[in-house]
Parts: sequence; C-alpha cells; structure tokens
Amino acid sequence: MNTRKPLDAKATSLMVGLCFCFGLQQVALKASAQDMAPILQIALRSGLAAVLVVVLMLFRRERLVQLAQTWKPGLAVGVLFFLEYLFLGQALRYTSASRSVVFLYTAPIFTALILHFMEASERMAPLQWAGILLAFGGIGTAFLGHSAGAGQGVGLPLLGDALALLAGASWGVTTVVIRMSSLARLPAKQTLLYQLVGACVLLLPMAILFHQTAFTVTPILLLSLGYQVLVLSFIAFLLWFWLLRHYQASRIGVLSFMTPLFGVVLGAVLLHEPVEPGFVTGAVLVVAGLVLVSGYGWITQSLKKARAAPKR
Repeated sequence: MNTRKPLDAKATSLMVGLCFCFGLQQVALKASAQDMAPILQIALRSGLAAVLVVVLMLFRRERLVQLAQTWKPGLAVGVLFFLEYLFLGQALRYTSASRSVVFLYTAPIFTALILHFMEASERMAPLQWAGILLAFGGIGTAFLGHSAGAGQGVGLPLLGDALALLAGASWGVTTVVIRMSSLARLPAKQTLLYQLVGACVLLLPMAILFHQTAFTVTPILLLSLGYQVLVLSFIAFLLWFWLLRHYQASRIGVLSFMTPLFGVVLGAVLLHEPVEPGFVTGAVLVVAGLVLVSGYGWITQSLKKARAAPKR
C-alpha cells in the first residue's frame, strides 16, 4: 500500500531549502575555481562524501554493496556520474554558473525521451511532448542569447554551454540506467556510493591529465569544499531521500524546477554574473518545459479535481 503523503508545509519548506542548496552548487564551484579546478574539487568532495556515507551505513549496520547482482549497472552509473561532473567541471571554466545550472537541469528531458522509447509504461502524452519542444526551444534561445561577458572574461562560452548540456544528458542517462536495472531495488545510499566512488576514482586522473591539480588553500576554497561535502553531498542527500520515502515523488519532482531559478539568481547576486534577456527567456522556457514533462501527473490530477468540484 502506498503510504506516501501529499506535500505539506514541512515538505515544501524542505524542498525550497534543497533547491537552494542544489542551485548553489555551481556558484560554489565557480567562486573557488581560481583556487582549485572544479573537477579536482568534485573528485575530492565525492571521495570525502563517500567516506561519510560508508560511516553512516556502518553505524546503521547496513550492507554496503551487493556486488554480485549490481556491479555491472553500478559500474555504468559510476562512469556516467563521472562524465556528468567532468562535463560540468569543464563547463564552469568557460561559461557562467547561472547558465551551467540551467543546462544541467535539462536532465529530466533526456530521461523522459529515452524512457518513452524503452518502456511502454513511460510513453509521453501530448502535453509532455509539448513540454519537450518548449524545453528544447528554450535551450536554443538560451544559446543564442549569449553575450560576450557571460563567461566572465573566459573564452569559448558557447563550448561551456554545450558541455553543461552534455552534463545534463549524462545525468538523464544515469537516471534511466538506475530505473531499468537492478539498482532500482537497492537502497539509495548504495547507488549513491557507486556514483561517488566512480566520480572520485575517475576524476582524479583526469585532473592530472588536464594539468588541473594545482591549488591554493584560501578561506573561499575551504568554505566551498566544506559546503559541497557536508551540506550538498551528505546532508542534502539524506533529506532528499527522506522526502522520497515519505512524500509523493511526482509532487517533489515538480518543485525541483526551483533549482535552476535559484542558480540564476545566486549567480547574478553572489558572482555578479550578467543575466542577458535572451538567456532569461530561454531559461523560463526550459523551466516551463520541465514542469510540463515532470509534473504531468500532478497537472492532470489537479485538472480532474477542478472539473469534478461542484460549481457554485
């Protein structure tokens, strides 16, 4: 029996806080990028967060990983998680934090498209296809709405946008692998462990290969790493899965559209990134498309209730 509750004030408040935390991720990476390359930051935070997850699982006497049944999909999501953050880390070298967060959070669009052709139960309705078209129109508009200053003086800003979009596609494929494999039956912490270990192990040699291992210890870097390890990759993760256990996932997914909005605002306020009108238009279209695709069940249910309500 499904005992998950509809959203209440407590869950909504937690989701607002989580979306704020997730939107701040790119800002933290960008703000400290001069002190340590983003891919090295992500490798370190992934390794430290993996240690914290293992400690938590041992404390709760949970089995760490069921390797015999899950090592193949586990390896796949580890590699995909690595690709997502390799693309994102490199994207932040060329484009702004606010732009990268919008392109990264196109992930549900790629997930919905792939599942539509792989799983009969995931066929999209016409309204969801409209959301797909709206989102891709927004992506094109955001690309075209790029000014010379969006990369904060770093060249090749369109390359950065493209890399952030590839990060979103990698995240979308990761979700498909988890849903279509034995990982769907694993506790979430075990799946996360595959992802964190994969990112740490594979990103470290890439940082060496790209000559991005130099760093300078500064207060901003320490704050960034502390935030990413403790708040983002550990506490926010625990809250996220607590919400998924206790509340309806479709309702939670609808609220996640706030993340790119927070990312744009935080990038403009904290990093003084320019916000071009063309990019704002594209971002709004992307978010609207995400709501139509991810929130289709909630939208149709709300419409049915509205029609069934007695008229005065």
